[in-house]
Amino acid sequence: MVAVGTRITHYNPHSTAPPRSPARRNAMIAFDRPAVPQRGKKPDRNVLGLPLAPCSNEPLTGFFRDGCCRTGPDDVGVHTVCAVMTKDFLKFTVAVGNDLVTPRPEWGFPGLVDGDRWCLCAARWLEAAREGRAPPVVLEATHEKSLDIVPFELLKKHAAIQA
Repeated sequence: MVAVGTRITHYNPHSTAPPRSPARRNAMIAFDRPAVPQRGKKPDRNVLGLPLAPCSNEPLTGFFRDGCCRTGPDDVGVHTVCAVMTKDFLKFTVAVGNDLVTPRPEWGFPGLVDGDRWCLCAARWLEAAREGRAPPVVLEATHEKSLDIVPFELLKKHAAIQA
């Protein structure tokens, strides 16, 4: 069984469902490609009010798996905080029921390690911050929608040091 909102990006040879044609399969994974800018649509902005920078392409992150912490109406988790994973945060998130460490190849998820960048749910990041276990945040790659959940000063306090 797959949870609501879960997106599977490849054909599973062990599935009992009939295989899809290549054209249909490609149509199903269109969300994996960067969004085509729509005429008149404003670009996504970060918490600094500037254009949103990419978070990570390796591992490929984002609700739309386009490397950016963009969001939309289907993103009920609000995956908008670009964070640099730490061992402490990864232990914390496993302990509270969100295992980001174990690879899930059936979902195209490699499992995260210390140092990876990943688009986190804003509420999960805030929960970790309240517990003193929040990972550093890449402000340039954190979507402005995060500010609906997390105060800017708290994000700024946890800003990753750029090398």
